[in-house]
Amino acid sequence: MSTTTTEIAGRELTFNKAGHLASFGDWDPEIAEALAADEGLTLTECHWKVIEFLRAYYETHEMPPSPRVIIRAIGEDLSAHVPCTRKHLEALFPNGGCKQACRVAGLPRAYCQSC
Repeated sequence: MSTTTTEIAGRELTFNKAGHLASFGDWDPEIAEALAADEGLTLTECHWKVIEFLRAYYETHEMPPSPRVIIRAIGEDLSAHVPCTRKHLEALFPNGGCKQACRVAGLPRAYCQSC
């Protein structure tokens, strides 16, 4: 798979053809902010809950959780007053839902097929 190197947040980072970080370990919160800004997102507390959950889940399982798993695990944190749904999750990341969340969270594309 072809890669490109781009400077983000003052660091040279390698991205795959689909625009995902090539290395999970290159990610940090500053990179997430820069990636989100490139996609027109301003990260809120709800975005960070999803991002942190995705990264922790990936570190344990080496794959992302499905939207159903995300909603079950942190849905109440995302939407305390109404039931959290996949539409609510997709509204947080409007340019691809879980796949956009995976990009911002620094997960490799190969692991975001289940989203």
